[in-house]
Amino acid sequence: MHIILVEDNLNLAKGIENALKDQGHAVDHLDDGLAADSFLTKNTADVAVIDVNLPGLSGIEIIRRLRGRSDTIPVLILTARGKTSERVEGLDAGADDYLVKPFDMQELVARLRALARRRPQIAPEHETVGQLVYDRVQRTLQHHGSLIDLPRRELALFEFLLKHRGRLMEKDQIADALYGTGAPVEANAVELLISRLRRKIEGCGATIRTARGLGYMLDAD
Repeated sequence: MHIILVEDNLNLAKGIENALKDQGHAVDHLDDGLAADSFLTKNTADVAVIDVNLPGLSGIEIIRRLRGRSDTIPVLILTARGKTSERVEGLDAGADDYLVKPFDMQELVARLRALARRRPQIAPEHETVGQLVYDRVQRTLQHHGSLIDLPRRELALFEFLLKHRGRLMEKDQIADALYGTGAPVEANAVELLISRLRRKIEGCGATIRTARGLGYMLDAD
């Protein structure tokens, strides 16, 4: 998943970011409400995590502006406020879920996976490409019932290409999805990942096609 995190508590933000990256997700972190609103007008992701109390612009107002632009990105709000009325305010503004601080990191990650699966354009729990079967809940890839071992970054690459199956994706788009928007990435990092993943799915009825100078596309043979 590609996740936008808006949180001004830098220690908490770092903990969330590390937990998500450990599972192969890409994270864009912003710590100011106005900057986050501007970022969200130009960029999208699979899900957003937004704190309520932010400098510049509140998390509630960010969500209202998102929905005012008809942006359907799933949003989980983080709040230190435990009152029912305050949680209702966030949900009424357009948030899809909430989590009250302090929270367990495993629960946060599980809720984000659930939100991403609920998004209308997300495919069902299982998807087949050639002879490959991908399980979105378990995040596993199988060929004829045997698991294909994919390190977290290769798994994230497969998930991204599967999400855009049949579409040519530019190298910069892939890098942003895997490492975060504008993150410093070695020039050949994407090519190396593509090469490793391509070798592992070779002979499984699926292929990663290359359009030189343009990008890559996952499809059945």
